[in-house]
Amino acid sequence: MSTFLIRILLPLLIIAITIPQWSEAESEQWCIADEQTPDDELQAALDWACGKGGADCSKMQQENQPCFLPNTMRDHASFAFNSYYQTYKHKGGSCYFKGAAMITELDPSHGSCHYEYNP
Repeated sequence: MSTFLIRILLPLLIIAITIPQWSEAESEQWCIADEQTPDDELQAALDWACGKGGADCSKMQQENQPCFLPNTMRDHASFAFNSYYQTYKHKGGSCYFKGAAMITELDPSHGSCHYEYNP
């Protein structure tokens, strides 16, 4: 193979390898509580997510757990909504919660509280 072809193919190979990583990172999504949703609606959606919905809410239900703080309705609902969404998004689950939730591409994890992400 000529030097000319190698000089062309090598950069193309590097680009081909890195493009899927860029597009994958851009598609990361988490489900969080909508800031405009009243607390009573968030509470109803949170109760469903942690109950019949099957979300894993254990990391935010007790003071000694990593996602208990900040202890606000919005933060707890966001964690529960995301747990449900990441578990069931490939099985038909959504991030709707009767309009109480929304998708974000910014990782909502904070401090020791890690929000799950399943590609």
